[in-house]
Amino acid sequence: MFSLGSFLGVEKENRGLLYRIYFIFFASGMMSTLLGAILPELGESYSLDYAFRGVLLSAHQIGNLIAVIASGYIPYLIGRKKSTVILGSGIVLGLILMTLTGNPVLLFIAFALTGVGRGTMSNITNVVVGENASNKAAGLNLLHASFAIGAFIAPFIAIAAIPSSWRYAPVAVSLVMLLALFLVLMSRLSSARSERKKGEAGLPRTLGFWLNTAIMFMYLCAEASLIGWLVTYFQDTGVFPDSISTMMQSCLWIMILIGRLTCAVVSPHMNKNILILILGLMMTFFFVLMVVSSSPVIIAIAVFGTGLSMSGIYPTTLSTMEDRYNSSTSATGICIGTATVGAIVMPSIIGMVAEHAGIKGGIATISAALLIMVVLMIIKLGVSLKRR
Repeated sequence: MFSLGSFLGVEKENRGLLYRIYFIFFASGMMSTLLGAILPELGESYSLDYAFRGVLLSAHQIGNLIAVIASGYIPYLIGRKKSTVILGSGIVLGLILMTLTGNPVLLFIAFALTGVGRGTMSNITNVVVGENASNKAAGLNLLHASFAIGAFIAPFIAIAAIPSSWRYAPVAVSLVMLLALFLVLMSRLSSARSERKKGEAGLPRTLGFWLNTAIMFMYLCAEASLIGWLVTYFQDTGVFPDSISTMMQSCLWIMILIGRLTCAVVSPHMNKNILILILGLMMTFFFVLMVVSSSPVIIAIAVFGTGLSMSGIYPTTLSTMEDRYNSSTSATGICIGTATVGAIVMPSIIGMVAEHAGIKGGIATISAALLIMVVLMIIKLGVSLKRR
């Protein structure tokens, strides 16, 4: 009989913790796409222009960056469990706050708080899976598949809530996150202060570490912008009706889910650097196709292809890190934190470009980040082949 724990190479006593970690990342995924799904309604409700909507998306990523770095070091002070629950509660607080006020400062804080929670979930879940799964690439791809399932579901919650009030959607997702935090609080996740491993302190200096970080930087430029702006892009260009535009975000994530499950199966059997490059080339091709095409059918196919190809880039790249970095919350925090700067900058750039060149011109700027990402992937493959 198939056992997920056995497939991933996880000790029996740690499998319950692993499943809870997957669930909390599922809840984090719900929050991530919910923000993009409700952004048009939130913007209309509070009379926000493109530029400030971009600022809010960047505020989310600023909170993400702060938390990724903080959650890399706070476990050394108060333990992994307390730091996860305390910082993760930012998602609940932020979602509730954005339903209560349109004050620009408080909205900025609300989006930043959701980012604090998301960054915490990203760091701790990647580290726990990296530590406990001997089949690391599969474990990380399945972890990000759980994120994709949550991201797939959230837009449907928004679609159901919007006819009555968009505010019901963030309230519903905050309740799911509360349950996830409770499960982690009751788990065997360590409450003791983490201890630094020998040689862990300091800034990583290997080429591989920073090459992977640069690839993830460019990928997050594209991912954060695409997820945050996709619904607005489709609605404002009139390619799809409003409800279909929101649903397309779910379609993007169902393809990401399929791709991550496929990568989890395929990655142990092929060169991961070649897999990353193939995915990067496909993502760039389908994204450009989505932007240049005017046919709704072609655009839909391009969205499916973009989701399928972007699926495994982040987790597979992360899995190629050296073991000493994958099992370190501080090194993981430096990597993801640095990469998150791209997710902070790009959504605001798109908002500013959209104010002058229209939303189509704004979204097209993502292609520049994708082209740089592909070049870095080629370099990464060349370096790995040279070392062999």
